[in-house]
Amino acid sequence: MGISNLSYEECRQKRVEENKKRMEALNLPLLSQALLDSSPSKSSPKQLVVVRRSSRVAKQPTPVYAEVLVDRVAIPRRISRARDFSAQFYASDEARKKAFERALELQSGLEPNYPSCIKSMVRSHVSGCFWLGLPSHFCKTHLPKNDGVMTLIDEDGDEYPIIYLARKTGFSGGWKGFSIAHKLSDGDAVVFQHIKPTACKVIALHLFT
Repeated sequence: MGISNLSYEECRQKRVEENKKRMEALNLPLLSQALLDSSPSKSSPKQLVVVRRSSRVAKQPTPVYAEVLVDRVAIPRRISRARDFSAQFYASDEARKKAFERALELQSGLEPNYPSCIKSMVRSHVSGCFWLGLPSHFCKTHLPKNDGVMTLIDEDGDEYPIIYLARKTGFSGGWKGFSIAHKLSDGDAVVFQHIKPTACKVIALHLFT
């Protein structure tokens, strides 16, 4: 038993000595000590060097980068004022009928050589989209066959250019201006008399006149 323990101890000691010799051969102890003794090197201060510039740029003053307050240019907004339709109203059936009867009476006194028609105004004719559709038979029989500009002539002789759409048989652009200028309202009756190929005389019969 004693001999066995002795042999084991001798073998262990022998391995330790062999490992020690290998480390010395590789200079591992010296390398470990060198790592411990070494300290982080301090970076040397950098020298500031003037940047080379061309003579043309060098003569110019050094730019100063600072916040500059710039006055904002106020762009005026287009103020769109919606037209006040609160004063407009829906005409009663009775009032509408009376205006139409007056228009019929006036139409009967017009020269028969010039065809005419009567249109009773509704809200869409005098507000909102301002589109006026005319009687289809009147348009197809007497008015131009193609889209174009027609002229409406009021009782004072003032002329209003207006866009006529043949396929839709009605007035579009320009009718709004005519309607507002003549203060047309729901229930008014308007007589259109075709006096020229591209012109109509217009007589407006208001409810309260």
